[in-house]
Amino acid sequence: MKELILVIAKALVDHPEQVQINVKDDDRGTIYELSVHPEDIGKIIGKQGRIAKAMRTVVTSASVKSQKRVIVDIMS
Repeated sequence: MKELILVIAKALVDHPEQVQINVKDDDRGTIYELSVHPEDIGKIIGKQGRIAKAMRTVVTSASVKSQKRVIVDIMS
């Protein structure tokens, strides 16, 4: 799952070398904290959050087999 988020995020940003993901297991499920360069935050979120929502939809669909809840948080 981490690799999927990395591939999507690196394709969207201008500074792909600064894309980082921290994985945390929580009582809510698995949390993936995505951090990018400050100039790239808008590209990850998109207009009205459309890109972020689409990325979360893809990751949620890919995690159906594991039957664990997956949360993608975008950190600044």
